[in-house]
Amino acid sequence: MNTIYDIQQLLKKFGTIIYVGDRLADLQLMEDELKELYKSQLLPVQDFQTALMLLRREIEIEKDKRV
Repeated sequence: MNTIYDIQQLLKKFGTIIYVGDRLADLQLMEDELKELYKSQLLPVQDFQTALMLLRREIEIEKDKRV
């Protein structure tokens, strides 16, 4: 898992498609969904950690763009 697209494809496997038109909101919703999948023990630890790291990096980039 190397990109946000990879995370979207992972979420899609669980029937989750996130698009609200605001990239920051999309990323935050993806993070919430990943946490729920992990709590439900549907995601391995390694996938969860990698995806979370990618999302948090992208969220920071988006926040920096808005300042």
